[in-house]
Amino acid sequence: MVSLWELFTAFAAVGTMMFGGGYSMLPVLRREIVEKRAWSNDEELLDIFAVAQCTPGVIAVNTATYIGYKKRGISGAAAATVGVITPSIIIILIIASMLTNFAEIAAVQNALAGIRVAVCVLVLQAVVKLYSACRKSVVSLLIFAAGFVMVGVLGLSPVWPVLFAAGVGLGWGFFRRKGDERDA
Repeated sequence: MVSLWELFTAFAAVGTMMFGGGYSMLPVLRREIVEKRAWSNDEELLDIFAVAQCTPGVIAVNTATYIGYKKRGISGAAAATVGVITPSIIIILIIASMLTNFAEIAAVQNALAGIRVAVCVLVLQAVVKLYSACRKSVVSLLIFAAGFVMVGVLGLSPVWPVLFAAGVGLGWGFFRRKGDERDA
C-alpha cells in the first residue's frame, strides 16, 4: 500500500515543476506516476487528464486528487492534493514578494521569456508522448482535427471540442455496438 507521505512527496515533486500552468507538468506527471512509480499507465493517465480537464479546477490538482483517492481513499486524495499545491504556494509567495521590485529589470523579463519557451517545449513533449499512447482510428483523428479547428482556428472555448468529442464518442460506440449485435 502506498503511504500518505509517498503520495505527498511524489506530488510535491510534480508541483515544483508547474511553471506555465497545468499542461507544462504533464511530462513530469507522466514520468513520476507512470514510469517511476507505476501507479498508472499511459492510457489511464490520458483518461485522467481528460476528466481533470473537464472538471473545475487546475488539471494538476484534479489529477493528484484522483490518483491519491485511487491509491488511499480520501486521505490519499488530501495528501496528494496538498503535496501538489504546496510547492506552488511557497514559490508564488517568494516570487510575489520579490517580483514587484524587479519586474522592470531586463534580465528578469528575459528569464521569464525563456521559461515560456521551455514550457512550450515541455507541452510539445507531453503531446508527442501521449499521442503515441492513444488508440488511433479515423474517427479519433477526425475528432482531433475538429477540436483543433474549433479551438485553434475558430477560437472557441475548449469546452466545445470536449462536448463534441464526448458526443461523437458516445454515438460512435453506440453504432458500433449495434453493428456488432446485428453481426452476432
